[in-house]
Amino acid sequence: MTADTPPFPRPAAAGAAKAARAALGRPSWLVAAAVVSIAIPPGSEAFGPGVQVTAGDLASAALVLVAAFLLVTGRAEMPRAALPAFGPLVAGLGISTVCSTDIGSSLPGFVRDAQIFVLVPLAVVLLVRDRRDLAIVCSSVVALGLVEAVYGIWQSVTGNGASMGGENIRAVGTFGALDVMAMSIVVGIAFLVLTAFALSAPGRGLAAVPSALAGLCVLAVALALALSRGTWLALGAAAVLTLVIFNRWTAVKVLTCCSALLLLTLAGAGGGAQAVVERSKSMAASISHPDQSVEDRYNLWAAAVRIWQDHPVTGVGVKNFPAYRDAYAGIGLSSGSETADPVNGYVRQPLLSPHNEYLLFLSEQGVVGFAGFAALIAVILAGLWKRRRVRDPFWLASVALMAFLLVNFLYADLGGPTCALIAVVLGIVACRAFSDDLSGDAVPGDAVPGDAVPGGAVPAGAVPGDAVSGGAVLGEART
Repeated sequence: MTADTPPFPRPAAAGAAKAARAALGRPSWLVAAAVVSIAIPPGSEAFGPGVQVTAGDLASAALVLVAAFLLVTGRAEMPRAALPAFGPLVAGLGISTVCSTDIGSSLPGFVRDAQIFVLVPLAVVLLVRDRRDLAIVCSSVVALGLVEAVYGIWQSVTGNGASMGGENIRAVGTFGALDVMAMSIVVGIAFLVLTAFALSAPGRGLAAVPSALAGLCVLAVALALALSRGTWLALGAAAVLTLVIFNRWTAVKVLTCCSALLLLTLAGAGGGAQAVVERSKSMAASISHPDQSVEDRYNLWAAAVRIWQDHPVTGVGVKNFPAYRDAYAGIGLSSGSETADPVNGYVRQPLLSPHNEYLLFLSEQGVVGFAGFAALIAVILAGLWKRRRVRDPFWLASVALMAFLLVNFLYADLGGPTCALIAVVLGIVACRAFSDDLSGDAVPGDAVPGDAVPGGAVPAGAVPGDAVSGGAVLGEART
């Protein structure tokens, strides 16, 4: 090497520089990294009562900082629908916090709710600029679900899962028994995203359909072994809705095949399959003969309703439900839920929420806070309806995810490591609901309001659902 020959760059420095350029050029990779970080096992140390900081929370905070930088420097633009969607929620959250019976304990809850329902979703909206960005984020959600599913199946098969009926057969993924429902929620969300893409897979290549079906099979097995009745109900409702919207005849065929396959599997399997059968039977008995878990949930719901009746306008303040729970709950409420696994051992956890997101808003934030939450949902649903494309996998996934969340919120609320994922999911749905740039091309058979293709026919070689540059098709990618 001569004196005037430039030295070769160090591999590590060159790789870091390349990663930095990729992140700045397409910041959706940062969102994908935040999604993947959710799989990092959470620590057992809590920062304050009921508040736990996870790797996903730290990554989502980084997303907010990057999005704020892009917004301040003029490299990103706030969508017009953001104010009517998130403004009422912020106002209601602020009013309920100021009027809280214990403002000190409500401040961490204010930050938490702002993170989940406002800051992180808005950051995702600002960082996702076109359909390729949206594909990157959705792919990371599917990847996270598959990793958790494979690990959960291994836990159930080897007896390293959470305890159920005296056996460690419940799949909980990297989240452990302390967040016993987290894996099922993560896998359920991935299942719906992959379902939306599987419906459009026939036009994506020969390997697309088998790959999608294989992934769905892995996710389905993990969901069954998670033994989470609430997730089963929410996932079933969302999946059926997605199939019916896509094509009613396809829905009939898919549901018939899945029912037959389920019956054959349960008839010829034992062990974990028997636990799935017993868990399914308990769902039917939840009204007439509820077990202790369901009985506790009924008591928590009743307590939340009574709290709201006594504090109807602004509630008792965010994070203050546990302080009022015992005064309003019936004598049938147990002192806590029991969990156990080989890693954490036996743990008794307090019941800190009513396990119903709607009742949680009403009891802690009153009508004011609930109105802000309802406004967010209404604006998102209106945006999805306005920009509906039945054959667009991103639109189908957004509808499925919203249906899953709205049903799941009937008997569950947010907590633990899945908070960061739910925030990103809300951002994904908001991206599709707020922006015409992500609507994609018009596809024959779609429900499209107005003129779908104002500039002429779809250019040759365009893939249905993808953005087309050159201004010929409605939904040109934003740069």
